[in-house]
Amino acid sequence: MKRAGFTMIELIFVIVILGILAAVAIPKLAATRDDAKIAKGASDVSTALSDMGAYYTAHGSFAKVGDMTNVKFVTTKDGTTDAVNTDLNGTNTVYFNDSTDTSCLSFKATAVDGNLTIASESNATAECKGLNKAIEKLETTHQFGGSSVEY
Repeated sequence: MKRAGFTMIELIFVIVILGILAAVAIPKLAATRDDAKIAKGASDVSTALSDMGAYYTAHGSFAKVGDMTNVKFVTTKDGTTDAVNTDLNGTNTVYFNDSTDTSCLSFKATAVDGNLTIASESNATAECKGLNKAIEKLETTHQFGGSSVEY
């Protein structure tokens, strides 16, 4: 009489193969998650820059962060205070944080001439490093008004 089923050796081989596959796949999934966070952060920074520029162009001045964009900013580098009520119509600085509440970028507005300066903050998180690399072309002073704008 012949029995149908798997031997112990066959089951061990299957478990070993599944273990090898898991060892290869898990780091790839973690890297994909980090890449997604970086892409989301870069998109948020680009959106905030566009929103703030459009607001300044339409109104001739900056305003409270919450009135100009829905992107979340904070007023301190440690990420403790939401900047929704921070008025950029002056020379204030707000910070864009990564998902671990580490400041990756600073946005500084100069209302007199309509400049918005984006600068990197020195942080060691992988997400901040990736975000800084992804938006390095945006890390300049953007002019939305003033006498140096040419038509």
